[in-house]
Amino acid sequence: MNEIAQQLNQDIQEANPQIFSMLSEIGKNLFFPKGILLQSAEAKEKAHKINATIGIAMEKGGIMHFSSVMDIMGDFESRESLTYAPSFGLPDIRNLWNKSLLEKNPSLSGKQNSLPVVVSGITHAISVFADVWIDPGDVVILPDMFWGNYNMILSVRKGATISNYSIFNENGGYNLDAFEKKLKEEASKRDKIIVLLNFPHNPTGYTITTEEGKRIADILTGIAEDGTNVIAVCDDAYFGLFYEEETLKESLFSLICDRHERLLAVKLDGATKENYVWGLRVGFITYGNPVLGDSGKLYDALERKTAGCVRGNISNASHIGQSIVLKSMMDEKYPAEKEEKYEILKARALRVKEVLLNQKYRDAWDVYPFNSGYFMCIKLKTVEAESLRVHLLDKYGVGLIALGKHNLRVAFSCLEIDDVEELFDIILKGVEDLMAS
Repeated sequence: MNEIAQQLNQDIQEANPQIFSMLSEIGKNLFFPKGILLQSAEAKEKAHKINATIGIAMEKGGIMHFSSVMDIMGDFESRESLTYAPSFGLPDIRNLWNKSLLEKNPSLSGKQNSLPVVVSGITHAISVFADVWIDPGDVVILPDMFWGNYNMILSVRKGATISNYSIFNENGGYNLDAFEKKLKEEASKRDKIIVLLNFPHNPTGYTITTEEGKRIADILTGIAEDGTNVIAVCDDAYFGLFYEEETLKESLFSLICDRHERLLAVKLDGATKENYVWGLRVGFITYGNPVLGDSGKLYDALERKTAGCVRGNISNASHIGQSIVLKSMMDEKYPAEKEEKYEILKARALRVKEVLLNQKYRDAWDVYPFNSGYFMCIKLKTVEAESLRVHLLDKYGVGLIALGKHNLRVAFSCLEIDDVEELFDIILKGVEDLMAS
């Protein structure tokens, strides 16, 4: 094992040995190399005459570039856009995003968390998380309705076992009893479990209530208190898009990051959906765990292992993407812009709710609970989802996502308000077509 990895492991063990035991074999071997990076950093500081360490092309004291590229960069200089970013991410955006976490999650006040490490979107965040924390055969607990890419990343690529519980109870709330039962069942078989919590939820568009959030935090803490190491991963991709009063307006991360030494909270979030910059691929990984004394060594070690994973995977997230997000968040228009787009999406969600109250749809489908995010789902009563999806596409030019045998996902995020009722009327026509055939 590399001596830097050994030192990071020692720092983690001294801070909290339970966290060290949660690391995957890859995670235990990960480190952030000193080598060329350290020598380049030293040269940047001291090589005032000639610096021949930088792995980029220079010209006339500046960054070599095509004018056809820089002509479309607008206000961004070549050093802000064309050069490599640090594998940890730009320091300014890491600090600004961390500040925003405190503003969006007041319960984090007085608690300690790591500085976010920048990744290339939340899909990459999940993949990096999996490398650092998941070994083949580890269990990942998910609800029975979940984003399909979790299976690709966690099961297909990492060899984890996905264990499901029913997401909703008969009253239309989060199925806390099934959640607790599943955690206890898996905890009885092994000394580590991974619990992935995704709110606002993809595909259903459901976010837990404040009371449900408190209960989930208590359940996770109880499993840890009973002696099982718990990694609770909060996929907060659609954070902030909460449309009803009773929904929890903070990340579960803020409720669990200081609860128990055996409970590691991991927050995956980013500008991708929060700031409507999907293609810029700017996401973050943040850690939280209660540590007696100075948590600096623990978080520094986890950040270095995570950044080492990024470096060994894609080297670094896009520099221009980070620069754009950074400048946008520092712009005085940013808060008003964010509120404006939120209100547009909220109005669409509420219109969907209003339309679906119409009894004309009741024999065709049931509506899964939704109160947030981009999506909602219906459960078909009389026809199969894939058959209906293809029929709607071929006959009416309407595209939806079929999930399993009877579920259809509607992305109201891309619907204009005036299109909502027409969409569901067409879906109803499609059901009636298939019933008549």
